[in-house]
Amino acid sequence: MGQRDIRRLLIIGAIAVVRWASRRRAPDGSWLARLMLKKPRMLVAIALANKMARGIWAMLTKQEDYRNPATVPV
Repeated sequence: MGQRDIRRLLIIGAIAVVRWASRRRAPDGSWLARLMLKKPRMLVAIALANKMARGIWAMLTKQEDYRNPATVPV
């Protein structure tokens, strides 16, 4: 799988999340909700795909499992 395929999958996934959030309302005050108020949907989807890619990269380089931000103690 090449870079283009991975990028496409990230964007498709992000578009699905943005669609879901626009129909069901993202949690108030969340990063996604704040961005959706200010920016066009496609730009929000690209930003979300970029954020997901950075998270994946960090997990791969640190060899860590995913930790849900809602369950991580502060």
